[in-house]
Amino acid sequence: MKIAADFTQRVVVHSEQLNWNPSPMAGVDRRPLDRVGAEVARATSIVRYAPGSEFSPHVHTGGEEFFVLEGVFQDEHGDFPQGSYIRNPPQSKHKPGSDEGCIIFVKLWQFQPQDRTHVRLQTQHMGSVQHATFKGLAITPLYKDDFEDVSLLHFEADANMQISASEGAELLVLEGEISEQSDVLVKHSWLRLPINSELNITAGKQGAKVWLKLGHLTDVDKQIERVQNA
Repeated sequence: MKIAADFTQRVVVHSEQLNWNPSPMAGVDRRPLDRVGAEVARATSIVRYAPGSEFSPHVHTGGEEFFVLEGVFQDEHGDFPQGSYIRNPPQSKHKPGSDEGCIIFVKLWQFQPQDRTHVRLQTQHMGSVQHATFKGLAITPLYKDDFEDVSLLHFEADANMQISASEGAELLVLEGEISEQSDVLVKHSWLRLPINSELNITAGKQGAKVWLKLGHLTDVDKQIERVQNA
């Protein structure tokens, strides 16, 4: 299966306009944003757990990264409410589910294969720092290594940020509204920019909160190859 699989193209998806597609587990549905592969895939999705639903225990051979958008996600490592940012590296395992139901933004098979760093953050309890360059913009760092840089951006009304996305960029609007080129992105809209792009964001009149990842698209071909060899 291929969805938004041409990584040389700019892609915008307004995820809340998509239908929910059932997963192999009852009560767990998905809205695919990009995907290369069948059930084992390099994939980016919005996933919804109905109350009381769960997945069977499984190993994340290629790693799993997710952000809790609504409700409370649960596994044997704890309860992760809205605003939680989790990185389960390659070879980690768990049994996910949700007693009350939840919606999460999930990325699979997008880690470096040697990565073994677990990250479990509750961003709703984290502060932010003013951006060194752009007025009206604060940042909450979430994760950074030699491969990628992940953060939350907090825009005041009408604030603007223009940066190089020489190694690609990806973002999800968590709150508010932003404009990028001719597109207006609202809550849970997703944008992916290819390598050698410029990212130019202007927040709307109510400001915005945005999840942003930079750098990881330099390794897409290897990520896909790893999936195909799994």
